[in-house]
Amino acid sequence: MTPQLPRLLRLAAFVAVAVVAAPLFSLLWRIPWSELPRLLSTEVVVDALFLSLVTSLVAALLALLIGIPIAFQLSRMTGISASTLRAVATLPMVLPPVVGGAALLFAFGRRGLIGETLDNAAGLVLPYTPAGVVIANAFVATPFVVLTVESGLRALDPRYELAAASLGASPLRSTLRVVLPMIRSSIVAGAFLAWARALGEFGATITFAGNVPGRTQTLPLAVFVAMEADRDAALAMSLVLVFISLIVLVCLRDRWWPAK
Repeated sequence: MTPQLPRLLRLAAFVAVAVVAAPLFSLLWRIPWSELPRLLSTEVVVDALFLSLVTSLVAALLALLIGIPIAFQLSRMTGISASTLRAVATLPMVLPPVVGGAALLFAFGRRGLIGETLDNAAGLVLPYTPAGVVIANAFVATPFVVLTVESGLRALDPRYELAAASLGASPLRSTLRVVLPMIRSSIVAGAFLAWARALGEFGATITFAGNVPGRTQTLPLAVFVAMEADRDAALAMSLVLVFISLIVLVCLRDRWWPAK
């Protein structure tokens, strides 16, 4: 039998939920439902939605490629070295997005620390391109992969790897055939979180990749522009982002609380 909460605490919880839910209900209340098909089929919205989906998916894959090795390294470390590496790897998650975009610009811009070399060697320019959108999104999304996968690795019983090693498996084979399958749920959760974070990114994207319609204007940027030019279109695009976020949370519900 579940213990009952004090009445005052139940009331406080109800008020807190109401405060959090009020903006969402207000958004749903103002949406012109009868106009949704027309609003979501305009060229600006379609282009922004398509670009957001493509770049966020690629960014989520890139975040996995970067985040999983970092998570493996962190899971084998302890003490101040682990804390330092974790702080560096997860800094983009708490960094002001505009600062993150500026950092990317100084690193990968045409006169940046890395970008100048890329430009001189291969003529590759990343800012204000779709590739720049991917990099900005992956930059802010990778910490979610790192934390989620590291948590799964630290919860894994090390005896499974020891057993695989005792049977003659190399470290690489043990990682690929034993460890990765056993933390599959953590990897999937990290991928979903990274994708959702990349899909909703605003500050780093507009600072590093700009806001060019049809080229670098993602759905959050289109919402920002439409708030002044076409409020109904902004509401329609906001609904799409809210719906996607809700789907992600529902899919990951077993990661937040145990199933009964």
